[in-house]
Amino acid sequence: MKLKIALLPGDGIGPEVTNQAVKALKAIASEYDHNFQFTQADVGAIAIDKFNDPLPKETLDLCKSSDAVLFGAIGHPKYDNDPSAKVRPEQGLLKLRKELGLFANIRPVKAYPTLLNKSPLKKDIIEGTDISIYRELTGGIYFGKKELSDDGNIASDLCEYSRPEIERIAHLAFKSAQTRNHKVTLVDKANVLESSRLWRRVVTEVAKGYPQVTLDFLFVDNAAMQMILNPKQFDVILTENMFGDIISDEASVIGGSIGLLASASVGDKYSMFEPIHGSFPQATGKGIANPIASILSAAMLLDHFNLNTEAELIRAGVEKSLKLKISTPDINPASDKVTTSIVGDFIEDFIFNPKDTNLNFMNIHLGQSTII
Repeated sequence: MKLKIALLPGDGIGPEVTNQAVKALKAIASEYDHNFQFTQADVGAIAIDKFNDPLPKETLDLCKSSDAVLFGAIGHPKYDNDPSAKVRPEQGLLKLRKELGLFANIRPVKAYPTLLNKSPLKKDIIEGTDISIYRELTGGIYFGKKELSDDGNIASDLCEYSRPEIERIAHLAFKSAQTRNHKVTLVDKANVLESSRLWRRVVTEVAKGYPQVTLDFLFVDNAAMQMILNPKQFDVILTENMFGDIISDEASVIGGSIGLLASASVGDKYSMFEPIHGSFPQATGKGIANPIASILSAAMLLDHFNLNTEAELIRAGVEKSLKLKISTPDINPASDKVTTSIVGDFIEDFIFNPKDTNLNFMNIHLGQSTII
């Protein structure tokens, strides 16, 4: 298969982790005779510095002319710590989602058996957790009308949703549940918000077309609590933009690190794949950033184009790296010599040699191997 992939590394650790995802995709292309063409462009703080625009027209045009977008991370302290900044890196990401019509964000959350002791939650609580979060991505309070009074003392953000916006992501969530454990949990705040009551009405109607799938409801505050008390109860979570942003970040503690969580943002025509973590500027250039989320995002890219065997090979490589503790300090503090790049090298090697990945890989990379 031939794919044109727009590469948007972004800011902070974005370029470092994205490089490892590209490394894995190039290995897959070599092994399976695919043709993946990568073209890089600027987005976020680096684009503001260069063009005074977090999403330059050239970047957007590249994304629209590509088959998929592989995204890194955006953000920089000089904007994060300046509430008065009129141009912000996040504006580029929000505009990109809107321009590409990426209305559905899909975030898998899994408790890896080899990392159960890395989570702050008890092993018996998280063991077996396997959740898919469907977050609506182009509506709600993030995109609603924003107002600030003339004296700067009163502000408002409008949360607005329409029936079609809810229906289209609800159908995706129910279709996913059909291939999983046949349960959808709608997370909302219908006891307070009119927009949430619309979500309940519309999703209940959509559910009638999927009789084999059970529909459950949770208020977002209760859902946040249940995510900690009993995450195994969830299969597919369906929710609006802001609630999905919060609940999926909360779910990252289940796996032990936000550096493990990938995501896919899809629409009717375009698709984008990115780790859910931020730019982590404090770690930039130190080689300690976890590339697994970015590499798993690359696997989701392959899944999107029905290259499922290839995607599973990447996931198998990730699980092998975790099993052998070839991982960055966020999940393996003792591995101070395992860099971002070494994790990528191991998964690349696994793709080329899945049945014979060298168990002495670490020693070889550290120059300690006795193998000649």
